[in-house]
Amino acid sequence: MFIQTEETPNPATLKFLPGRDVLGTGAIDFPDAEAAARSPLATQLFNIEHVSGVFFGADFITVTKGAGEWQHLKPAILGAIMDHFVSGQELLSEDTAESDGHAAHDGPDNEIVTQIKELLDTRVRPAVAQDGGDITFKGYEEGTVFLSMRGACAGCPSSTMTLKHGIENMLRHYIPEVTAVEAV
Repeated sequence: MFIQTEETPNPATLKFLPGRDVLGTGAIDFPDAEAAARSPLATQLFNIEHVSGVFFGADFITVTKGAGEWQHLKPAILGAIMDHFVSGQELLSEDTAESDGHAAHDGPDNEIVTQIKELLDTRVRPAVAQDGGDITFKGYEEGTVFLSMRGACAGCPSSTMTLKHGIENMLRHYIPEVTAVEAV
């Protein structure tokens, strides 16, 4: 098994491509070791010193470090990923696949929210996934869209610029009711 690695815009996060489906569809964020308890692979990765976050995408895994150097962490991470896939273990210990990553919304703004979610799914999420992350809709209120950055995008130095100059401008262009985008 050959696992490729890619740098992400977040210097504390590396993207690992095992050359096979990880989740297939959707994404799951493990921001800490407690959240990782439902995944044998995420648990193994958190057992590596200095690993502070794990994110599973369709065909990739991103790992965030709290400290340490990638040259020392990478071999242990590659070994854990390889051992997991070679062993044939399940990725999740129970049926915990997440939904489309978007919060539900009912109310008078339902049509606007539907448009926002469609733009996020078709134009934003694929681009963000290229960088080893995900973005999820958390809400819409009085012209403001609330989004959550996950994976490599969480804590990335350029995430504010991505939100404000990229996503906000695009949403305002296509949906005049949108006046601002905020991270949650």
